[in-house]
Amino acid sequence: MKIYTRTGDLGETGLLDGKRVSKAEPRVDAYGEVDELNACLGAAVSTGIDPDLAEMLVEIQRCLFSLGASLADPSTRASGHAKVTAAEADVARLEGWIDSLETELTPLRRFILPGGHPTAATVHLARAVCRRAERRVAGLGAAAVDAIVIAYINRLSDLLFVLARVVNARAGVTEQEW
Repeated sequence: MKIYTRTGDLGETGLLDGKRVSKAEPRVDAYGEVDELNACLGAAVSTGIDPDLAEMLVEIQRCLFSLGASLADPSTRASGHAKVTAAEADVARLEGWIDSLETELTPLRRFILPGGHPTAATVHLARAVCRRAERRVAGLGAAAVDAIVIAYINRLSDLLFVLARVVNARAGVTEQEW
């Protein structure tokens, strides 16, 4: 299989249901944002993040691939296979990780500035991209997206905030308050 197909040279792309749409179509923008988030998480993993946190991020990356495929398929089936999307269990897993990681942190007293350790800064960037992806996905409307997808991305941004704080705490980096 060649990496280039030339089918997008005129500014269109194919959705998983076979329909051709503009690359500027909101659905394409939404799954593009999810793809960018996935790349940011890959960058965070490549910084040498602690192995337990890297495992979380890689598992999230796998889920985001499924979520992106779900967004790329406006129908109920993708290429003859059952449509894969996020599930309640995925959101619950994120919540469990948040609860567990928060035990390592001191409670927030003020807003904090994104940054600190380079790995934490990368995770903070991923969090901001996650929020943008959430806005794009939510913008598709409730009829176009499973509610669990929006819930997953919302909870993921919460996890990324906590995870960035944990990276700083483990590295002994003091968070800068606003």
